[in-house]
Amino acid sequence: MSDFRDLDQLLQKYVDDGLPGCGCVIAKQGKILYENYFGWSDKEQGKPLTRENVFRQASLTKIAMYTTAMMLYEQGKFLMTDPIYEYFPEWRNSTKLVPGPDGRMSIVPTKGPITVKHIMNMTCGLPYDMIMGDVPVQHPVSGLMAEAMKPLREKGHYTLREQIKAMSGVPLAFEPGSRFLYGFSSELTAGLLEAVCGKPAETVIKEMLFEPLGMESSANFIFGDLSERLVKNYYLHPGRRLGEADATYALTPEQDARFVGPLGSVSGFSRVVTNCFDYTRLMQMLACGGIYNGTRIMGRKTIDLLRTNTLTETMLREDFTNDYLAGYGYGYGMRTLMDPYAGHHNGSVGAFGWTGGSGTWAEADPCEGVSIVYMHNLQPNLEEYHHLRMRAVAYGCLQ
Repeated sequence: MSDFRDLDQLLQKYVDDGLPGCGCVIAKQGKILYENYFGWSDKEQGKPLTRENVFRQASLTKIAMYTTAMMLYEQGKFLMTDPIYEYFPEWRNSTKLVPGPDGRMSIVPTKGPITVKHIMNMTCGLPYDMIMGDVPVQHPVSGLMAEAMKPLREKGHYTLREQIKAMSGVPLAFEPGSRFLYGFSSELTAGLLEAVCGKPAETVIKEMLFEPLGMESSANFIFGDLSERLVKNYYLHPGRRLGEADATYALTPEQDARFVGPLGSVSGFSRVVTNCFDYTRLMQMLACGGIYNGTRIMGRKTIDLLRTNTLTETMLREDFTNDYLAGYGYGYGMRTLMDPYAGHHNGSVGAFGWTGGSGTWAEADPCEGVSIVYMHNLQPNLEEYHHLRMRAVAYGCLQ
């Protein structure tokens, strides 16, 4: 059995090996079992990392967003079988790419519409529109998405609704629901929040989740002193040298603004900024059946649905498999542990959570009432090295 001294030693080693700073909070049934911070929020300025510092969450934003979506689901705001064209009319006539015998791609109508389930479990058929410099990356459809986004980028600031409308004419990578493909489903889900609530998705998340949980250091926009508390976004170069981004990892101003920006400056849907202590409130609520500090936030059975695997065996084998995701399936916006042996995971079946591309990780284990939240901001984030070791030691510390 390990203990929390082992976790201290591991996280300190991360910093000694080149990580600028990291923090971790482990809680069980409302009680914090472990909380510690290592390294710096700004190494050059000699500022140590503390509980008060906030991190860019990138895709860890999904835990907050999809939790909010499931809260709206249990209020009867939508059904998983609803076609998304009921909320975005321009999506009524979707098309998809189909390879021909000669390898050329044809564009044909889809057999059925994209439904809410497809955007909740990443099977709608659109990746992210990822661009580094002028070059689309990740998936061939990304190039078509980038082309569709050119007018909005040339215009400057654009809304999430404008982005969703622009994407409606892009052919999907496959028939909706037939494959898993991580990406633009998140923007469509954020758009769903706006459509059913009649206000920006960021406001919906704030009012339904951050405020009831007392997450005062969590937001989709920078406000108050959050800009001073935000950790520096470092890049790790060969020889463990921390510095500015090189051409491989450099972000355009627009991309950087999607992680951090004041109200009104961010185009599309902005990602969350928060800290380990605040996000532990959310993860403890999910780990403890929807209740936090004696107040029910959402239903226990809704959380059970959220963490139920939705992917077929083919999807798990071909679309959702690597050493980092081993043993997990995918529910609604989050991975869920199905096979601890396959994943070398010493937690419980049904533990669920997600990861952020900037180095954040969080998981809730309802069987134990346990939550683990870990954060750093680094590019490349080296998630497989940092997260899987931290996960093994953290679960090993539990009684």
